Amino acid sequence: MAKSNTATLETEETRPIGLLEGVVRRFVRNPVGMVGLVFITILVIAAVFGPIIAPYNPTAMVAFDARFAPPTLEHPFGLDELGRDQFSRILHGARVSLQVGVISVTLATLIGTTLGMIAGYGNRIVDEVIMRSMDVLFAFPTILLAIAVMAILGRGVTNAMIAIGVVYIPIFARIARGEVLTVKNEEFVEAARALGASDAAILWRHILPNILAPIIVEISLSLSFAILAEAALSFFNLGTQPPDPSWGRMLSEGRAYINQSAWMGIFPGLAIMFTVMGFNFLGDGLRDSLDPKQNR
Repeated sequence: MAKSNTATLETEETRPIGLLEGVVRRFVRNPVGMVGLVFITILVIAAVFGPIIAPYNPTAMVAFDARFAPPTLEHPFGLDELGRDQFSRILHGARVSLQVGVISVTLATLIGTTLGMIAGYGNRIVDEVIMRSMDVLFAFPTILLAIAVMAILGRGVTNAMIAIGVVYIPIFARIARGEVLTVKNEEFVEAARALGASDAAILWRHILPNILAPIIVEISLSLSFAILAEAALSFFNLGTQPPDPSWGRMLSEGRAYINQSAWMGIFPGLAIMFTVMGFNFLGDGLRDSLDPKQNR
């Protein structure tokens, strides 16, 4: 009998590890997800080691008399209208984009998931109040809502993080609420309630671990749109302020010289494109890997 109990405990302890291994194995076999992981790895390396890799000061004039210089071996992405090295500015801009994306999505995830779980688990009045408030935020286009928040808070990177976070709160709230409504009447929840567990304990210890999969996927997808939103805000001179580099601002500056020096807009645009593609591909790979229907 003791051997049987020991075997059962060993099986229960190794089950989560086996499940994680299965998710990793499916993700590695997913070519789209792996391509996205490669793109995001390059972005993280550029963001973390950008100041070390960058050959020049991103805000300093390398050669004022060589403004608008085309790409060369010395300056792979060319020089801008002030003679600054575009390659160094893009590397430093990666840190800004990743920082804004991670912090704003983290803010949206924490607040949105909490509100969604409370709405899905609470009574009808609580559900109506929270979700109608989310519907009000959903009624505005994403960029317009972010611009409206920035108009209230003012310009700057910090305010851009807050604005983008506010925009994506309703998305996580809806996902969390829908998942909670699905699992809150399951047997393991009823068992926890029968054992006297509090509502908070049921939400965070029993329900949350069972709704994480779609939330993780949404985090990856929202990161791409958050970085795109930061670029849009900086494009309109609401986000990162000069002389600090930002992909969106570099794209805005290069727009005025598109016929004279096309590379000023091409390379920041490519950086934004590959970053957004990377997070979207990563999200698709995670969605397929975490899909319970694929578990065997």
